[in-house]
Amino acid sequence: MLLSQINNREENIVSQQSLFESTYDSKKNLLPFDGEVYYLGKIFTEKQAEDYFLSLSESVPWKADEVEIWGKHIVTRRKVAWFSDLGIEYSYSRTTKKSEIWNAELLAIKRIVEELSGRTFNSCLLNYYHDGEDGVSWHSDSESLFHKQSSIASVSFGAERVFQFKHKRESAKTSLSLENGSLLLMQGETQTHWKHALPKSKKVKTPRINLTFRLVKMDLP
Repeated sequence: MLLSQINNREENIVSQQSLFESTYDSKKNLLPFDGEVYYLGKIFTEKQAEDYFLSLSESVPWKADEVEIWGKHIVTRRKVAWFSDLGIEYSYSRTTKKSEIWNAELLAIKRIVEELSGRTFNSCLLNYYHDGEDGVSWHSDSESLFHKQSSIASVSFGAERVFQFKHKRESAKTSLSLENGSLLLMQGETQTHWKHALPKSKKVKTPRINLTFRLVKMDLP
């Protein structure tokens, strides 16, 4: 995709954000306490979201995720990729992801997300879910690599999926559907007090790409 096309698309998307503001209350906190989650709804049109999905499907160097659970090494069907400004490695579940170099599409999406959220990000974890048979179990993104209480911006392309939250100590739970081309913000104490998950679903037959933009600490050794 030509850089001029990406820049024009970026300008159009930002100018079109007002089309979605009346549908979703982006100032409404979806969590009852101990955290902040805001859903901005669709920030891309269906055509824009489809274009980004196809472009990322082809341009990102996807690799099967590898995790260690209860001492057992597991290679998942779900695929991942890790990008950052600094070439910083991302380690979790006793595995390490080496950083890729930002491509034009990801930088364009990043600029849009930063403008709409009022936050700055220097890294992004991408997940490719083939269908509803791929999911992610309960967890929180609380690794020491990330700034405590910093925001995580989640962008979804492709199949609509249910996203769940549950409190780590209380019985409180909540969930929502993440639409194609939508933006979700998690911030404040969310990762400290809440877990989130993307449950599997046999009803979902098409793929989804999720981008989570994050802020990595600059003073790591």
